[in-house]
Order: sequence, then C-alpha cells, then structure tokens
Amino acid sequence: MNGKVPQGTILPMDKTLEEILLEDKAITAEQLNLVRLEHINTGKPIDKILLEKGMATDLQVAKAKAKQVGTAFVDLAGKKIPVDVLQLVPESVASRYILIPFARDPESNTLSLAMSDPLDLQVIDFVEKKCQLKVVPYLAATEQIKVAIKTFYAQNLGTEVTQALEETPELKEKITTPETLVISTDQGVAKIVSALLEFAIKSRASDIHVEPLEDKTRVRYRIDGILYEKLTLPIKIHDSVVARVKILSELKIDEKRLPQDGRFNFKVGNEEVDLRVSTLPTVYGEKVVIRLLKKSGRVPTLIELGLRGTALRNLEVAMLRPHGIIIVCGPTGSGKTTTLYAVLSKINSSKINIVTLEDPVEYQIAGINQVQINPAAGLTFASGLRSFLRQDPNVILVGEVRDEETTDLAIQAALTGHLVFSTLHTNNAAGALPRLLDLRAEPFLIASSINALVGQRICRKICTHCKESYEPPEEIVADIKKILGKYLDSEKYPDGKIVLYRGHGCDECGQTGYIGRMGIFEVMAVSEKIGGMVLERANAAVIEAEARNAGMVTMKQDGYLKALEGITTLEEVLRVAQE
Repeated sequence: MNGKVPQGTILPMDKTLEEILLEDKAITAEQLNLVRLEHINTGKPIDKILLEKGMATDLQVAKAKAKQVGTAFVDLAGKKIPVDVLQLVPESVASRYILIPFARDPESNTLSLAMSDPLDLQVIDFVEKKCQLKVVPYLAATEQIKVAIKTFYAQNLGTEVTQALEETPELKEKITTPETLVISTDQGVAKIVSALLEFAIKSRASDIHVEPLEDKTRVRYRIDGILYEKLTLPIKIHDSVVARVKILSELKIDEKRLPQDGRFNFKVGNEEVDLRVSTLPTVYGEKVVIRLLKKSGRVPTLIELGLRGTALRNLEVAMLRPHGIIIVCGPTGSGKTTTLYAVLSKINSSKINIVTLEDPVEYQIAGINQVQINPAAGLTFASGLRSFLRQDPNVILVGEVRDEETTDLAIQAALTGHLVFSTLHTNNAAGALPRLLDLRAEPFLIASSINALVGQRICRKICTHCKESYEPPEEIVADIKKILGKYLDSEKYPDGKIVLYRGHGCDECGQTGYIGRMGIFEVMAVSEKIGGMVLERANAAVIEAEARNAGMVTMKQDGYLKALEGITTLEEVLRVAQE
C-alpha cells in the first residue's frame, strides 16, 4: 500500500488486533486470553481493554491497527511540523476530527495527514477539497495527535496575526489619527486581538502586555511567572488594537491621557476566562496589560499548592481555631490570594458565615460572601471591615493589611471571637510581626491575637516530559548540606552523592524546561516564647531564629527539599527565595 486506502476498497482483515500485538511481542499469550475473555463478557472493544489494563501503549495499539487495516503508520514523537503545512488545515478541523498535517510534497501535490481513523473517507474527501491537495492518510496514536495539535497550533501565533494583517491591506497604509479609531471594529484587528487572547489561553499565560515602542509594538506573555516576548506588531496598528480592547472592555476610546481599568469575558471552546484590562499612557502611546482569570478554574487544595509536613500541620491547627489572625506574607505575585482561597475552601460550610473584602475579587467561591472594595464610593478595607462586624461573621478575609486603621480593626475582630485572614507585603513570615508594630499595633494585642504567619513564593515546576537528572558540583552539594542541615536525609545519600534534576527543553514546555508552578512555604506558629519576643519588640532575625529552633522549615529549605525530590530546580528556588 502507498499509505492511502483507495476509495471504495474493503480490506480483508486476516488477523485480529490482539493477534498482531502478540506477533509484535507487545502482549503475552496469557494477556491475549484475558483480553478475549473480557471482550466476550463485557462487549468492550479490544483496544479499549488493552489500554485500560495497561497491557499495551497507545503507540503499540496504533501500530497494530495500521498493520491490521493495511495503512501506513507515523510516529509523531519529536516530529517538527512546518508552519506552512500546519496552515493548510485549520485548528478547528484538526481538533474536531483528531488529525494533523505533517508533510507536503509539492511535486506530487500530496499532503501527508496523521489521523486517528485513516479509513474515514468522508473526512479525507473534506480535507482534500479544503486544501486542494491529494491526501495521503497515515494512522497515528490518538494521544500523539492531540499533543501535536495542542503544541504546534499554540506556537502558530505569528502566522495567524500575519494572515489577519494580509487580509486587511488598508491597515498597512493607515496613518494613526483620531479618525482611524473607527478601524478598531475592522475584522482584521478583531482577528488579531482574538489571536492574542487565544494564544494566551493555550499557553497558560496569566498576563498579556501590549507595549508601544518607538518603531514597533511588542507583545509579551507572562507564562509561569516569567515574561516571554512572542510577537511584534507594526506600530501603525497599535492604536487600532488598543481601541479594540477598549471597546471590548467598555473603556473610553478617546481618553488616552489617563490610566483606565475595565474587564470583559472571552471564550475559547469550552473554556471561559475573565479578563481584567489596565491601560497606561506612555511616551510612545498607551500600554495595555490584560490579566486572565479562568472562570472554570478550581481552587487548588493546600497539598496541591505545595504545603506539607510540619508547615501544613501548623496551618491546619491555626485555621481550625475559632478566633485569631492568620497572615500570609510575600511580595506581589507570590500566590498569597490563592493560598487564602484554598484555606477558605477547606473551612467553608453552611454552618459558618464567611465574608471577604478583596481588591479585586479574583475567583468566586460558592457559599462565601465576597465584596470588592470601591474607594471612589467610600468602600475601603477599613470601612468595609467596620461594616462586616455588624454582619454576624465567623470568618473574615481582608485582602490586605495596609494601614493603621485596618490593622487595629482586624486585631479587634480577632479578639472579639472572629477568625481573620489577611496578607502583608513582607519578605518572610517573621518580618510580619515588626511590620505590624510599624502599623502602630500594640505589642500585647499582636502577641495575643496572631495564630500563625505564612511566608511563601512561587517556583516553576520541572517539565516531566524532558526531565533529566545530573550530579551537581561540590560547592552546590556543600551549600545544600549547609542550608538543609538536619532535614537532609543522610540515609538517602550514604555515599554523599546528591542528585538534582532539570528540564532540557521540549515542545511540551516551549523549550523552557518548566511546566506549571507550585509554592514553597514557611509557616510560623506564634508560640508563647515568640509572643514574649514581640512584647520586647525583637527584630525579624531573632524571631526567625527562635521559630527555626522550634522546628519551622524556612522557605529556602522547603525549596531545596523540593529540588532534591525533582519537583523544581535549585536555580528556581534561589531566583525567588534568595535573601
């Protein structure tokens, strides 16, 4: 066969799928009998039984199927697909029919197409008519096709935008004047904005930065906490793109001198995101930052966030007390709000009244009364907290303790029988106590009201698809031993050889070596001894030394332990947690 099943041909299937797998030594004779027996008893397809039982891989089953039906097989692992080939079949078609083009032969005018079902003649006919090429179907593993669709189409941002620009030739000639704002509703600009948003969702970005420079517009995406430049646009269409975003978020398109804030929703497939838009006038034009908040996003558990061991136990003990204050500390973007949401989700029940005061409300949690501050209307953290106390709450979340009045009210709420959660911008857990003293809180009130302090940072996780181990140099081994001390499990390394891990970069992680993020934590329970230190106005270093003596694992130690386990890298830990 040439890899193509002639239309109308019915192929004789001499051997069954399981017999071919037995021949290929993918399964044993004993497994063959078990599979056949289950097939007779349940009526389930053979391939489904093999995959469910883990007797054969998706790749082995796909190879066997290709032999069975007499069609060519292609292994997509590590295959590079040219952009011009990918453009021939839209992503919507590829996703719907589980197929992807991977090669084109201009001489024979053929398109090689990896399919989960290469005998589907209707789909082959449809693709042939759409791209005006003769299709040569190949059978490929379904999971490999899905991964390839996700990987290659996500990397195709520049092509989509270029196509949109080419479809709107007048954009190339327009001069940027107030009158040209009307082209913001043009189909070409709308396509560009849609492509920017779709790419952000597919690449797991948390923010999009659209920045005017002197001669171009730069588009950057924050993925796993790091900004990556993915695209540049002609500067002449910058105002049109900004105006389109402003129209979507109901901002004033003629106001360019003042910063503005807005929001709108955007949907890709079944995924809906809430977009927060912020504009800022710069010397070259308006900069737009769009924050993406997934509506369907589930609040992670404390364990999923990275809390464990003594830290998790200390936090759980503190949050199950009926009153007191728990403060989460860290710089902007360190995941403080997510941790608080995880805590609230854990204690949330119909038996308690939980009220939150946030700026802004990032995720909506069922059963919790969430309030967004509005300083223009007089609703601040302090005024809102004062009103909350008349709402018969059991648990109060105040987004941030940022002034003397809010600090005083939070402490009073804790002392009158409420459990209060809040955040502070300090470098570590111990630093929160002197900071509260700076906010004019009385030392004896702090000592009697604080239950626990949590310090945290966010690290990127190593990509599991390209993870590799290596032996670090001696100076790094010495540093690990010094930082971890008694927490280094010497039984694991009897010969003193420590192994670390890293990602060498692959298509799955966009060649970064990282996918996803997790927290590194320190949880400081406020003991009597630490309370006494607060009364004496001790500094953060003295308080932290006492907490460590009492068994607190610091953020850096937690990070090092996670690096030894292969969850993150030492470089990541030092990037976010180095003092």
